[in-house]
Amino acid sequence: MFSGSITALATPFRSGRFDEPQYRALIDWQIEQGSSGLVPCGTTGEAATMSIEEHNYVLSVCIDQAAGRVPVIAGCGSNDTAVALDHMRAAKAAGAAAALLVPPYYNRPNQEGVFRHFEKLASEGGLPIVLYNVPARTVTDIQVETMARIVAAFPEVIVGVKDATGVLARVSMQRAACGEGFVQLSGNDDTALAFMAMGGAGCISVTANVAPRLCADFQAACRAGDYTAALELQDRLFPLHSALFSDASPGPVKYALSKVRAGFPDELRLPMTPPCDASKALVDAGLEHAGLV
Repeated sequence: MFSGSITALATPFRSGRFDEPQYRALIDWQIEQGSSGLVPCGTTGEAATMSIEEHNYVLSVCIDQAAGRVPVIAGCGSNDTAVALDHMRAAKAAGAAAALLVPPYYNRPNQEGVFRHFEKLASEGGLPIVLYNVPARTVTDIQVETMARIVAAFPEVIVGVKDATGVLARVSMQRAACGEGFVQLSGNDDTALAFMAMGGAGCISVTANVAPRLCADFQAACRAGDYTAALELQDRLFPLHSALFSDASPGPVKYALSKVRAGFPDELRLPMTPPCDASKALVDAGLEHAGLV
């Protein structure tokens, strides 16, 4: 259902407010450069700093600007099941292709609670769901057995996973548990090459914000089985992949965007702060190594 280089969009802010013109321009550029999908209001999009109303508005702007050219997987996650459901309904009304949903963070539910959370959202949200498993941020892991249970209960709704566990063996484990038709998307740019070789369908990418064409070409090479070309692109992009996480994300990627997109603001919302000088230097070097500046 989803494949290729799917951008986890950064959200531009200016003087504390959503910079809609820059966001729309970023979306157009992403599509022109070959990104196969967009994810607004995820981790990179600083959704955690948005009100419910602003969150839903940013989703609607992304869907409107994409205008059906590529699918939009709307970030709808919350540690409150009711809020996540509200986001899903707003995303459906706006025309999203699917919802990206983390398990509840902070609350630390057990695996039964994780199942019940997704059971509610799958039953009432009205959209296909891509699970987002990122225990480094949520503390809550969607264990393989629980994922298989969710998929078995709602095979037409739970269509895939963004796997940001960093455990590559999960790709094979989840293929065996959830079936080959279950879409697995890497949540980590740096290990996407191995993820694809093990059966992945694509990547929800941070680096694609800055290097959409190179990330799209990398995914196309992987999908074609041309791992010689994919490895060359991996080597070209790897310093940038690393640099974009050399300080708290999305600080480095917003700094990088300000370097490659004229007028793109590098402003962050508290508690996020600008990347340190060492991180900026790594980003500068990564952009140069990739041939982007």
